[in-house]
Amino acid sequence: MNIAMVHSPRPLNRGRVIALHCSGGGASQWRHLADALGSRYEVLAPEHYGCGATGPWTGEHAFTLADEAARTIALIDDSEKKVHLVGHSYGGGVALHAALARPGRVASMALYEPSAFHLLRQLGEPGAAAEIAGVARSVNLGVVTGDYHGALAAFVDYWNGPSTWDAMRPTAQTALIRWVPKGPLDFRALIDDPTPASAYRGLNFPVLIVRGENAPLPSRVIAEGLLDLLPGSRLSIISGAGHMGPLTHVREVAAIIRDHIVNTGARHQPGILGKEARPVEAVS
Repeated sequence: MNIAMVHSPRPLNRGRVIALHCSGGGASQWRHLADALGSRYEVLAPEHYGCGATGPWTGEHAFTLADEAARTIALIDDSEKKVHLVGHSYGGGVALHAALARPGRVASMALYEPSAFHLLRQLGEPGAAAEIAGVARSVNLGVVTGDYHGALAAFVDYWNGPSTWDAMRPTAQTALIRWVPKGPLDFRALIDDPTPASAYRGLNFPVLIVRGENAPLPSRVIAEGLLDLLPGSRLSIISGAGHMGPLTHVREVAAIIRDHIVNTGARHQPGILGKEARPVEAVS
């Protein structure tokens, strides 16, 4: 099991935060969150299949979210206290799966635009479902034909804006080229997840849902849908951010997640959290 601790071990009896990165990302995505939380928390960031530390999927059977979530569930089971789950994009989908597997062991959850694509049709949003299916087809086609650059241009530009892929540093492109064969597995696992929307109503702990002001349609639909489904949820919007807010608006995202984790308690009891969207102004 490859687990990165992105904050040095310090006092015993600390809270445990398990932070799950986006597709093509890595544990280092959460360093700013670890710094913001300080020594009271240990931040563990298990890396997904397809990343350098974990290696490729084994291929022993059809890949599912349960395969990806196994490391997170093991960390939950290993913790003496309830844990705080954090997830961005694909990592948010994995966090939701882990929470459903261990609902009584989660103290809180913070999700930045979780890619729970299986909800789109259940929420009656075929247009949003078709939009993300189109991105998945482009990535799949690029991978099966060997056009990794084409697959990544479709993927990166959808989530970040036109021409982002072409503008990336060669080292960053190379890292994503190593990851991209995993991309079709991520899309399939998220889109074909059989979890019914009603299952999320049983997660009775504080949940912070965060999205960027400029989130793509599928992300907006999922965020609003989860706000209705999760009984202890609230929504915050990061001003000026898009889907990659945890990387482009690092301080704002880290601060709001930190506050959610630290303040979990009497003020954030299940069923009491407000449902309003609360804008968060960007800090220049």
